[in-house]
Amino acid sequence: MQVMRTPDERFEGLVDWPFAPRYLEVTDADGTPLRIHYVDEGPRDGAVVLLMHGEPSWAYLYRKIIPALTARGYRAIAPDLVGFGRSDKPSRRTDYTYERHVAWMSAWLRAMDLTDITLFCQDWGGLIGLRLVAAFPERFAGVVAANTGLPVGTGWTEGFKRWLDLSQNVPQLPIGFLLNGGSQRELSPAEQAAYDAPFPDESYKEGARQFPVLVPVTPEHASVAENVAAWKVLERFDKPFLTAFSDGDPVTRGGEAVFQARVPGAKGQPHVTLPGGHFLQEDSPGAIAELIDAMIRRRLGPA
Repeated sequence: MQVMRTPDERFEGLVDWPFAPRYLEVTDADGTPLRIHYVDEGPRDGAVVLLMHGEPSWAYLYRKIIPALTARGYRAIAPDLVGFGRSDKPSRRTDYTYERHVAWMSAWLRAMDLTDITLFCQDWGGLIGLRLVAAFPERFAGVVAANTGLPVGTGWTEGFKRWLDLSQNVPQLPIGFLLNGGSQRELSPAEQAAYDAPFPDESYKEGARQFPVLVPVTPEHASVAENVAAWKVLERFDKPFLTAFSDGDPVTRGGEAVFQARVPGAKGQPHVTLPGGHFLQEDSPGAIAELIDAMIRRRLGPA
């Protein structure tokens, strides 16, 4: 596997991005080393909040949520998925599979040795993050799921079909433009440029191109069996599980219902609908930080 790495200067001077980069190396099953970037802010002994992004964003999506959490005494950790942000980027689309992503992030999580984690996950951050919960339920204390799912080949929304068609047919994948279009507020040119930063040219976007076709929306897709097995674990997960989907996302609309119905920990939780588009972190960052804070305080009690 050939790996590309975005030059560091692409990340210099990004608006609202003061966080020092941290890196951890994992090894693919074929022996290729992969460097995963993550943000790790706040007190080392603070309750851990794991913030997982999706497609085609990176940890920059959490730039307003991270300081809101650390100000409350939490340790906020936001990794970049392989192929995104400052993490390494395999050069061929065929290098990217759902199971490889789960394996890479599982290796990262084990190496970080995080416990008592409160997970916030959106988009592919949920498709991968919820697989981590299923693989390591003992490491997680709670979950906030937003605009995401864990599909098992039973179909897709019209919104997802439009996104799939666009992602596979547009000559150049306009990352910053897509983030702006998927948010209800207007992102500034500097913010859109920050989302473009990881991708100097189209050759760096193979992961972003491949992710939509990996979503297991038909029975013939790979990873259907693995997601079915993960659901069996989630159907026994009795720790707090909160849904916080947005009111303006055609891609995942209605997806919260399956979590509320099937995950025991979702019973009796104060589920909410937040204002926002697909990238609700851009539209409701303060509300997201408050939801996470409230979940942890309900578990641990007041500080």
